[in-house]
Amino acid sequence: MRAMVSLLALVSSVLAAAPRPAVAQESLTADPHYTPAGFFDIHVCNWPDRPLFFLMLFSTERFREVEGVEVVAADGRAVGSLDPQRFIRIERPGKAEKRVFLQEVDVPPEAPSGWYTARVRLRGGEVLTARDYVIVTVLPRASGLAPGRDAVVDLPVTFSWAPVAGAAYYQVYVRDLWGEGEKLVHQSKLLRELTYRVPDGVLEPDGAYAWKVHARDVDEHVLLGDYNHGSQSEWVPFAVTAP
Repeated sequence: MRAMVSLLALVSSVLAAAPRPAVAQESLTADPHYTPAGFFDIHVCNWPDRPLFFLMLFSTERFREVEGVEVVAADGRAVGSLDPQRFIRIERPGKAEKRVFLQEVDVPPEAPSGWYTARVRLRGGEVLTARDYVIVTVLPRASGLAPGRDAVVDLPVTFSWAPVAGAAYYQVYVRDLWGEGEKLVHQSKLLRELTYRVPDGVLEPDGAYAWKVHARDVDEHVLLGDYNHGSQSEWVPFAVTAP
């Protein structure tokens, strides 16, 4: 069992600018996000044009057994529930199908930091418990995006942005504004750099596109999950010059 000081050091090392709530002494010999039925996580999300919200998820291969997932905050108040009928399907060659149940819930006033608990109800009455340590704080959205709004650029295209306080990783998304439904055409891997060159063949001459940056604090953290807090910039439209 790890001492309280170790947990506090772990949190402060990735969120130096965040509030530092008392962290109860916990055993982290096994990742608390996992149950025999799947993985639970909550992200505190700062997206454009909407209030701060929790993005809750439960990822499972045993989706046929799950009747529901209820999420409770650190102070015992209900946060919301995950509906097994609202999911993203993940198909993996050679592996069982996986589903990710998703739900967005506005962060209520004075939402506490601490351990958030998911109670996973299975058919037959069994209840499994998973937990995620949540620090309720706001990660700023990326700024200084270049190329900027309505810029016209030559190939190859390199994106850049200003550092986000509290962020350790970034991910770039690109969508085609002329394609049907403004289709997402590219997303980068997690980046530590503040620039990203789009691979050859993704963008075409005389095309119209938009791009954005997703910032996040950690990656696959035993205490905070996939990440604790993240932000997204607005979509920035740009065009590629004609040949």
